[in-house]
Amino acid sequence: MKIIPLLNRILIQPQEETQKTESKIVLPDTAEKEKSQLGKVVSIGQGKIVKKLGLKKGDLVILDKFGPNEIEIENKTYLIAEPSHILALIQK
Repeated sequence: MKIIPLLNRILIQPQEETQKTESKIVLPDTAEKEKSQLGKVVSIGQGKIVKKLGLKKGDLVILDKFGPNEIEIENKTYLIAEPSHILALIQK
């Protein structure tokens, strides 16, 4: 199934972050975690505002914790975000 975001929306796949404490202790998956703030761009709408961001498929972005809407399709979790939910682009 292909998901195409409309207008100025961006489809993002949340990325799992390894949780470590300041003393470098890795927290297990059972530990209480906040909503992921890191995601990979899957698809981008055709709106004028979102095009100005210069994002492309596969880009890693940092998201506003409470902004994007979470959806589940075919047992996969996605986020639908607006340009204002994107806080930063991660470049390697």
